Amino acid sequence: MANMSVNQRTQFDRVDLSVPTTGVRVRNRRALIIFTVIAAAILGAFAYATVVAIDGWAKAVVLGVILLTAVGAMIAVNPVRRG
Repeated sequence: MANMSVNQRTQFDRVDLSVPTTGVRVRNRRALIIFTVIAAAILGAFAYATVVAIDGWAKAVVLGVILLTAVGAMIAVNPVRRG
């Protein structure tokens, strides 16, 4: 380890979240299911309102570009990204 750079040493020292003993544990599964159902209902309502509000191809293009930008930002800030 003496001849390693700081970046190489960090790769060995970081926590591996794929190991079952690390990561996130859910204490109350029922609350998670209730939250997921409520969030899905709200998402559905917003999606319906968005589809109703789009009345031309220009608004659809703007919405598409906004969605692509959001996906690009999620890819850019992903800590597991390679390369």
